[in-house]
Amino acid sequence: MLTYAFVGLDVSQADARVCFLLADGAEPVPRWTIPNTLPRAGALAATLAGLCQGYQIDQLRIGVEATGLLWWHLARALTDAPILASFAPQIYALNPQLVHTFRANFGALPKSDHADAFLIAERIRYGRQLPAPYQLDARYAPLQRLTRFRCHLVQHLVREKSSFLSFLFLSFSTYGQVEPFGDPFGATSCAVLEDFTTDELAQQAVDALAAYLHTKGRGRFSDPDALAATLPRAARDSYRLDKVLQEPVRLVLGTTLATIRTLQHQMGALDKTIALELAPIPQPLASAPGLGPVWTAGLVAELGDIRRFDDEAAIAQYAGLTWESYQSGGFQAEDTALTKRGNSYLRYYLVEAANSVRQHCPEYAQYYAAKVAETTRHAHKRALVLTARKLVRLIDVLLREGRIYQTPAERQQRPDVTTPHAARPAAQRRRKRAQALG
Repeated sequence: MLTYAFVGLDVSQADARVCFLLADGAEPVPRWTIPNTLPRAGALAATLAGLCQGYQIDQLRIGVEATGLLWWHLARALTDAPILASFAPQIYALNPQLVHTFRANFGALPKSDHADAFLIAERIRYGRQLPAPYQLDARYAPLQRLTRFRCHLVQHLVREKSSFLSFLFLSFSTYGQVEPFGDPFGATSCAVLEDFTTDELAQQAVDALAAYLHTKGRGRFSDPDALAATLPRAARDSYRLDKVLQEPVRLVLGTTLATIRTLQHQMGALDKTIALELAPIPQPLASAPGLGPVWTAGLVAELGDIRRFDDEAAIAQYAGLTWESYQSGGFQAEDTALTKRGNSYLRYYLVEAANSVRQHCPEYAQYYAAKVAETTRHAHKRALVLTARKLVRLIDVLLREGRIYQTPAERQQRPDVTTPHAARPAAQRRRKRAQALG
């Protein structure tokens, strides 16, 4: 029977607190602190190797709290340390929520770095519902840095657009109501907002404005005269901003719009780099309609080797695409919250990929429409997340079996396909899902 030891590391930029536990929970040595540097990481590996030899440990389990990237170098150093190789070290990067909820089992445990190191080690020792062990795969690591940075840029871009629209309401309150161009960040829309103040637009002649819109829109507007009539009318209906605020608000709008353009330019260049980085990686996901290089890259980078996961339910658990269960006596709650525990990057790319696939693939469009029709509460978001959960099953099959996507009609023609059985009762489906998720 194998003997295990468990190490908890609470890592900061300057140092790391270390807790070493045996399989029975005993702490044979006091908790200690090391500087978070390469030489001290080597010394820590030597210390852990000595402890493992002294207590006849067969396998070493090391836990870190995945807050930012402060843990990354130390985890890599311990994983690659030759002196620890005989103890088959496995690194677990824990979601801080796992450690936070586990703390409640220890009553009035003080909040300190040494206590956190103990909690991490104890959570690893407890074992249930741990993430897959961390491993750096050189095939996917560069791609993952790029796709995660793209996610960061998207969040930044969304914040900037939201800020812009807030200040636009101060300057031109009815612009968002009439939505003259559909997209307020389109080229012609931005040109109008930059070239005219609200007062100037209210006084513009329709003929001159129609000619301006025809030029800026490159002749793509079907009725520039009607559009030219709408803008001055909306400007006249808009609230007037105090004169002392007009220039500051205009400066904020111009600066924010310049930031948005910069971010969009950076995302365009980043998307090209992501596509180039994805090209040498063999994968069949791009065969699914709507899964372009960016969404495919995000999924491949976060999943890595699909064999890390037992099945599609494990992937959903890893991404946090699971739902809380509430049952008492004969009552079973139907409306439960999404857990959102797990890899937030993978969850983001799954949901975005599902949104793209349902617009290009009839099979997923029908599924999405059916889910939208089931409720009026959060209909789009609920249907999109459920579509993402369905997409997990497809991704698992394509990556695990190396198949390309086939339409339902093409799948029915395969000789190994059996006729689908009748739909299971809802309660039975819920029990099966709960068993699959452990």
